[in-house]
Amino acid sequence: MGSGRRCSVAEALLLLWPPLLLLACPARGHDPPELLLLLFPDVDECAQGIDDCHPDAICQNTPKLYKCTCKPGYSGEGKICEDIDECDNDFSGGCVHECFNMPGNYRCLCYDGFMLSHDGHNCLDTDECLFNNGGCQHVCVNTVGSYECRCNDGFFLSDNQHTCIHRSEEGMNCMNKDHGCAHICKEAPKGGVACECRPGFELARNQRDCILTCNHGNGGCQHTCEDAEDGPVCGCHPEYTVHSNGRTCLERDEASTEIVENNATAGADVDKRVKRRLLMETCAVNNGGCDRTCKDTSTGVHCSCPVGFTLQFDGKTCKDIDECQTSNGGCDHFCRNTVGSFDCSCKKGFKLLTDEKSCQDIDECSFERTCDHICINHPGTFECSCHKGYTLYGLTHCGDINECSINNGGCQHTCMNTLGDYECHCNAGYKLHWNKKDCVERFLPDVISPQISLRCTKTSGSDRCFLICPSDVHFISGLEDTYTIKCGRPSPFKEKNHNTNESAVLDLSIIRTSLTFKLNEGKCNLRKSKTFQDALHHVIQEKHNSVMETFYYVKLTCVSGKRVLGDLGRLKAAREMFISADFELETNQKEVTETCNLNCARKRTEKRLRKAIRTLRKVINKEQLHIRLAGMDHDVARKSPRVLDAQELCSLGQRHVDNRCASCSVGTYYDGEQEGCILCPNGTYQDHEGQITCEPCPIPQNPGSQNPAGARTIYECGGQCSPGEYSSDGFKPCLLCPPGTYQPEPGRTSCFTCGGGLMTKHTSATVFQDCETKVQCSPGHFYNTSTHRCIRCPVGTYQPEFGQNYCIACPGNTTSDYDGSTNVTQCKGTGTGGTGDMTWIFLSLSTPAMGDNVSFSDRHCGGELGEFTGYIESPNYPGNYPANTECTWMINPPPKRRILIVVPEIFLPIEDECGDYLVMRKSSSSNSVTTYETCQTYERPIAFTSRSKRLWIQFKSNEGNSAKGFQVPYVTYDEDYQELIEDIVRDGRLYASENHQEILKDKKLIKALFDVLAHPQNYFKYTAQESREMFPRSFIRLLRSKVSRFLRPYK
Repeated sequence: MGSGRRCSVAEALLLLWPPLLLLACPARGHDPPELLLLLFPDVDECAQGIDDCHPDAICQNTPKLYKCTCKPGYSGEGKICEDIDECDNDFSGGCVHECFNMPGNYRCLCYDGFMLSHDGHNCLDTDECLFNNGGCQHVCVNTVGSYECRCNDGFFLSDNQHTCIHRSEEGMNCMNKDHGCAHICKEAPKGGVACECRPGFELARNQRDCILTCNHGNGGCQHTCEDAEDGPVCGCHPEYTVHSNGRTCLERDEASTEIVENNATAGADVDKRVKRRLLMETCAVNNGGCDRTCKDTSTGVHCSCPVGFTLQFDGKTCKDIDECQTSNGGCDHFCRNTVGSFDCSCKKGFKLLTDEKSCQDIDECSFERTCDHICINHPGTFECSCHKGYTLYGLTHCGDINECSINNGGCQHTCMNTLGDYECHCNAGYKLHWNKKDCVERFLPDVISPQISLRCTKTSGSDRCFLICPSDVHFISGLEDTYTIKCGRPSPFKEKNHNTNESAVLDLSIIRTSLTFKLNEGKCNLRKSKTFQDALHHVIQEKHNSVMETFYYVKLTCVSGKRVLGDLGRLKAAREMFISADFELETNQKEVTETCNLNCARKRTEKRLRKAIRTLRKVINKEQLHIRLAGMDHDVARKSPRVLDAQELCSLGQRHVDNRCASCSVGTYYDGEQEGCILCPNGTYQDHEGQITCEPCPIPQNPGSQNPAGARTIYECGGQCSPGEYSSDGFKPCLLCPPGTYQPEPGRTSCFTCGGGLMTKHTSATVFQDCETKVQCSPGHFYNTSTHRCIRCPVGTYQPEFGQNYCIACPGNTTSDYDGSTNVTQCKGTGTGGTGDMTWIFLSLSTPAMGDNVSFSDRHCGGELGEFTGYIESPNYPGNYPANTECTWMINPPPKRRILIVVPEIFLPIEDECGDYLVMRKSSSSNSVTTYETCQTYERPIAFTSRSKRLWIQFKSNEGNSAKGFQVPYVTYDEDYQELIEDIVRDGRLYASENHQEILKDKKLIKALFDVLAHPQNYFKYTAQESREMFPRSFIRLLRSKVSRFLRPYK
């Protein structure tokens, strides 16, 4: 190197790399390491993750290597870091109640009845009275750490410490408001009274007063509490001093400031501020000026904040983080900021999940008894609907529609209401037209209803029978392929008074019989027949049929018997099946002669019927009964008994859709071979759900008036007269309804007259409103064509439309409070009341008898309730209860069991001065021990135990205002748990949290709790995971503390 510069060994080695030769020799004044940095840039071990810093340390890259520093909240040299337990010191992390250590941080918690102050350490009293009056019926008084309810003059506080009882009986008993007990009054076995105290209090020596302890509201102390003989003694955190009231606490700086202001001069103040500023450089003095945590470092004090707070720019002050400002705090619905934290809540109809952020829709349809018939769940709400022939009332109940009250059901002669339907009947000498409403004379052959025929014959030594039902078929499916088939219509004469000779003759000519066939080892099966047509043709050609009979009504029912539960709750196969049949037929009038009267002809018909029954018994056992239903052929068969698959649990005529069974809708029928719903073919219709056939239209349709497939009513069959028209048979060609008449339906043979000499505004009128009445009647009234006046609808009826000439009867057994009702919502159930054992009623209501239309409004109001679980309910709940109603229930538990009541909410109007009330007491005597009494709305839930072993309950309403009422569940439990149950239900924490209150309103959770309380062995049905998913952690902690104290009182 000509320059005279020397190169180190490392530099010389670089000569081997010619391209870097010029860079190898550093310029003057440069050290070799700097050269190396130019040649080999520094490796960032922190960025590449090749450092060995502790996971709780911060890695800082340096020119030569890297540096590890433990994160705030951790101690160590960086390679090893340990969490600093800020709570493990004499100051408890500065928390005045509880300090909860967290990795790298800590959080202060407050006792129930207190809330965290803005400094994140102090705890301030929560004023429970600001929310829903603390749940107190009358007066709420806030205290430090708690609250208490008080009653107005003339009332005294009930045992549940929230509601008030209006009694002032004479003598020393618990119904005397001056009974002398500070809290709870119990009747002594030998007369007089015995006093008890609420949880957190102790009975005083005088056996009347109650002494507060630290277990209730922290003894009324803001910070620390110690029990003494005369009551709690309050203390304060070391950084605070006791206030002159002896209960609350002041910061010491506040106290010293007061002294300085009174005794020091302005100059001395300056000196103090200077000295304080100098001394603030250490955590030992005034916490280093830090709001929260102070840590001494080489550069001075380092301040940090607990979770939920952020350090301000001054490096000292901690400010609460409003988590709700960022992504709504992660809450699905509502976010409410609190000091150091936040709370999530949900919209009505949703519940908060255990992550305390997510909201889940409450599926009200999963609750028992939500809707009488059909429940449809929607996000946040639900909707009830009713089966055909029923209408909704009281929001969730279904009542039978009395169609006969609506313009006589459209019947020309007589209308007869039935559950879920109605029937038109004709006077003597007439028969029902195909439209099932008009009546035509009997002698007309073209209007006689098609007859049901039974034909049997012997083929190859065995009998075969064919039952042919041309029309008027109704199919009802039940569980496990149980089914009922109805053909034709039963005779109405047995339900009428026989006032005429003709009706008596007709009734004498009618023969009715019922029979049952038992088949061993089988299950009901109705399958499509493939050989029906050929076999039937052979029977028709056979001259000597063994049976040839005609009927006008047949009801065939197949039921599988002896159903028992198998493993995993699956239904075992039925061992037996039963087929029952009802037949109605008329005596052949042609057999009545001079030598054989009607009675003689009847006996001949009965003889033939007995022969037919003997033949049927044979063919059913051999599965040789074939049925043609409205042109569709089936075999009455049986299938071998076996355990059912989930798909096969659907009833006959239903299909499996989305893990549920669905019936075929109107306009369709179920095809067993295709296992699906098929549109009714052209020329047929179906106006009921869940059918396996379609009804033929009345006459063959004209090519130009064919209806499309899927007709849903008989009126969709073509060729019929339109509304406002009529003809002799109901088909075209048609005549217009003349003036003074109207017709709202198609296919009719006549028009209705307006009545009272009224004329219509035009021909072909379709509704009564087209009649020119003298006055237009408003809703709630009907037009009387005799007096030409508007009459108010009587009690029990309503009319929502203008200008009608009838009022509609309230559904089911409901009625209205007053006359002049304008809507079905004013119809109220009078029989709803309650039931005892929930388990029994839920099963019974979910499995009604096949073919039955269950109307829950038929339940009786009041009565004896079950021994374990049940409920009481105001009539028409959740709709408004009726006026002037009275319900009385009695709960009489088995020996050694007590009663627990939960009132989730109750709605009674206060406006009419306690005219409506609910009372629970030992007996009907007004001076017996009262457990609960209220006459007003109370939306906050309350739970309480009965003050007596049995409970008499009464609900009364007057003629004044009405409201939603109540649905109150109860459970009886083993009296050995009396102390535990009372300790839970009397603890204010059970009601303090909104989440806890929602539990007491959640029907599914209450059912689970009551299930375990009534039968403790059922606890093992619920896994720990299920419990955690069902209940909030705070609720589980509350129960766990109570149970632990009950089971281990001395630990």
